[in-house]
Amino acid sequence: MPVRYISNHALPVILSEAQWKGTPIDNDGRFFHPDYPFELGWQDVLKWKLLNTNPYAEQKKKDTWRPTVVKDDRFLHHDEDVAVWLGHASFFFRLNGLSILIDPVFGKLSPLMPRHSELPVSPEKFNNIDLILLTHDHRDHCDKDSLSFLFKNNPAAKVVTGLGMGHVIRPWMNGHPLTEMGWFQLYELEKAGLKIYYLPTRHWCRRFLTDLNERLWGAFVLQTANTTIYFGGDSGYGQHYLQAASLFPSIDFAFLGIGAFAPEWFMQSNHMSPAAAFRAFQDLGAKKLVPMHYGTFDLSDEPLGEPLRLIKKIAEQENAHQQIQPLSIGETALPAVKNTYIR
Repeated sequence: MPVRYISNHALPVILSEAQWKGTPIDNDGRFFHPDYPFELGWQDVLKWKLLNTNPYAEQKKKDTWRPTVVKDDRFLHHDEDVAVWLGHASFFFRLNGLSILIDPVFGKLSPLMPRHSELPVSPEKFNNIDLILLTHDHRDHCDKDSLSFLFKNNPAAKVVTGLGMGHVIRPWMNGHPLTEMGWFQLYELEKAGLKIYYLPTRHWCRRFLTDLNERLWGAFVLQTANTTIYFGGDSGYGQHYLQAASLFPSIDFAFLGIGAFAPEWFMQSNHMSPAAAFRAFQDLGAKKLVPMHYGTFDLSDEPLGEPLRLIKKIAEQENAHQQIQPLSIGETALPAVKNTYIR
């Protein structure tokens, strides 16, 4: 397969040219991970939806679990470092005084894909955002309505995302600055003391029927002088976690998806089960695992509460209660301001 390699030439690459030629893209303009080419097709979707027997079917019908939501806006009113879960894969971070949103989705995905959890604060309160980070283009991470609202209400916000994403989001942006990153590239805000790296994951991109992998997907590493955060976006399990650990040997927090894992024959190349996420956490050598990507949207066969039940079971079996930190929506992961809610 003919391949070329591209990067954002305005940004540094953190590997040598001998180690990394650039992000690979084929002659059809489609990005790919050389170790994990995307192989699922529409026939697999039809097999899942029409022929697959869901072992969770009865449990799912009876499952009434919904995430606990802490209605608390104190994190918006101080300057200390903090990370707050907004549901699914949406987070608010404040790092070195910068207000950051990652993959913000504030409402339903479609009339057929409702939201099953509330937000901890009204979206109108996100009105001093400095950075919006988007891991990839899937609609549960890159939502037109949420982003259009944020661009309108945050005139100074900058956007950082993967290569090719401007084709989707630029029409919503009202002229906001956009930086597209290739894998293993660095975006640095020197005055703020914040470095943002974009790393490979095992996933894919698509918004419509014919645009498979025309945009890049990935994970972010956010690094200050005091804290290193791995934000995993969407990914199946793979060797890229060990690679990330070799580049960043002192990760404090790993934010990893644990939901949308069933059926595993279909999902495992794109998402992780709780067991796979715990293995990825161990590979990363991180101090804390913050589970995400569950409880808000019904994307797969398992009940909404099953990922949390399984990760708590792993914490019990592995004696890892101090390492695994499940959050309520609105609860903080970084220690600056802890909510009064006790699980």
